[in-house]
Amino acid sequence: MFDLIKKSMLAGIGLALKTKDEVEEFAKELIKKEKMSEKEGKKFFDDLLNRYEETRTKLEEKLEKTIKDVLKKANVVTADELKELKNEIKELKETISNKSDTAQ
Repeated sequence: MFDLIKKSMLAGIGLALKTKDEVEEFAKELIKKEKMSEKEGKKFFDDLLNRYEETRTKLEEKLEKTIKDVLKKANVVTADELKELKNEIKELKETISNKSDTAQ
């Protein structure tokens, strides 16, 4: 059972690292080799593309999280954090300007 899970996970990772065109080509070759009917081939192809998209999305999410974690540990400011700071500075300037206008 563990071997099957391991092979499935590795296949999923392999799919995620391939381009969509490569996955389509792989599916077409496999359909020909296995001599699947048109209906079976279409179902297999659709299932494979769905799995590819799901795996790619999960891999992208994990990669993004890992990159954010590395940047945080390296104490690097992200674009979002910089934008937030700029907005805060802008709000503070407006507050100061409004208070100095009312004081006069």
